[in-house]
Amino acid sequence: MFPVLIGTVVIAGIVGYISEKSRFTHNGYVQSIIICIGGAFLFYFVRLMFGFGFASPGVNAILSSIGALIIVPTHWRR
Repeated sequence: MFPVLIGTVVIAGIVGYISEKSRFTHNGYVQSIIICIGGAFLFYFVRLMFGFGFASPGVNAILSSIGALIIVPTHWRR
């Protein structure tokens, strides 16, 4: 359980960095990474409590991080 949690944080941080590097978001590196880690934590604990998710924890981390970046309001997108 603990290695999955650490892997989720690492994958979410990488997704946040890549999204900012590719100009998908304009929040700043630290803010995008924090948003991604928060979304991944939320989905990880929902998966633990209710037992639904996708095939692997890595896919869960990637999709929840991208979802958090889309849902959380970003700076005024152009």
